[in-house]
Amino acid sequence: MTDRSTSRRNFIKTLTAGTAGLSLGLSAQSYGNIIGANDRIRVGVIGVGRQGRGLLGNMLSESDVEVVALSDVYKPNLDFASSQAPKADTYNDFREMLDRTDIDAVVIATPDHWHALNTIMACQAGKDVYVEKPLSRYIEEGRKMVEAAREHDRVVQVGTMQRSGRVFQEAVEIIQSGNLGPISFVRTWNYSNDYPDGIGSPADSNPPEGLDWDLWLGPARQRPFNINRFGVILDEEKQYQRWASFRWFWDYAGGMMTDWGVHLLDIVNWAMDVKAPQAVSAAGGKFHLKDNRETPDTLTATYQYPNFVCTYENRVLNGKPMDGNGYGIMFHGTEGTLFVDRGSLKLTPEPDSKLEALSMEVEENARAKHVRNFLDCIKSREKPICDVEVGHHSTVTAHLGNIAYRSEERIEWDSEREQVGNSEKANNLVKGYHRDPWTV
Repeated sequence: MTDRSTSRRNFIKTLTAGTAGLSLGLSAQSYGNIIGANDRIRVGVIGVGRQGRGLLGNMLSESDVEVVALSDVYKPNLDFASSQAPKADTYNDFREMLDRTDIDAVVIATPDHWHALNTIMACQAGKDVYVEKPLSRYIEEGRKMVEAAREHDRVVQVGTMQRSGRVFQEAVEIIQSGNLGPISFVRTWNYSNDYPDGIGSPADSNPPEGLDWDLWLGPARQRPFNINRFGVILDEEKQYQRWASFRWFWDYAGGMMTDWGVHLLDIVNWAMDVKAPQAVSAAGGKFHLKDNRETPDTLTATYQYPNFVCTYENRVLNGKPMDGNGYGIMFHGTEGTLFVDRGSLKLTPEPDSKLEALSMEVEENARAKHVRNFLDCIKSREKPICDVEVGHHSTVTAHLGNIAYRSEERIEWDSEREQVGNSEKANNLVKGYHRDPWTV
């Protein structure tokens, strides 16, 4: 293990050198041969909070995986994960894990603002990567993640695991068959009711014992500790009492748009065979929740594509479902409407259509299949089902909704240059902020 000051110096040198700054002299083909020879994949997990615990469980259930390292800046998280994988070494600082040459792949389940640096540095260190959604906090850093994966010949799977779900694969097949007829409108949504208190408004305080708050902040702006910014609330059994609320602060994430909307918009991009919208507008606000979150409690984004319009709607002030569904996707074609969520699919024909009604329900563990796809691709060196480039396009789509909302402008998107064509204010949100020395 290297000491932290040495690791920090090496980190800064690597950033200065760029994504070509570290080479292990190992080709993708020879790496695959090594894995194939012993049929064991040695894995480290970075971020073992609520989502990380689930992914750790997925890894531990695979017979060809050995979890050898765990990293988290919060000791209670690390202690719990260590109880599940007692043979794994533990690290407060993920850079010390990446210094190891005996780790084949890492799972990244840190808060969103860490995804880019975690992934880029892992690729530089010769590790394959499973990184949770959304791929990036900012669009520009997402592109650099793609570049790092390609330059270092790494397998990078993004955790939009719905692509591995049978029900979504069936929906995509139906849509791409053309049987729904021309599709001019797609609706995606998440509805719930957290009124009036939401996540509450606790005062700033000292960080809890066992938390490295400065390292948790990393590339984000320096802020005093607030339990809602950190988001982790554990009970006496060290179990999570809620999903971490860092998601509702712009420094670390993008609210429901990037937390849940990216899942839905990813399927839209896949089914409609598109990479990005041409233009985006959005409206909403934090109207009635009385908590200290920054992201809106009501938001509607409209995406203009060449041949159709897509909307994403989120409200947390009223839980009335859409046709009985609190979330989902509806594809509206001239011959019928297709609804899909994680457990069901329903096709409703238009009057006089030759289509027949269809309904199916599926119970499956799509995340386990998604993890398995990643592991298989480590061995084959093929691109996974949600390769980093694919995940980047879907994440861009979600980010653009937030950028339109925050800039209060209808934005025109240049997908080749990955820039907003009509707004300096919006382009600053494409680039985002990184605190020294945590730059990409």
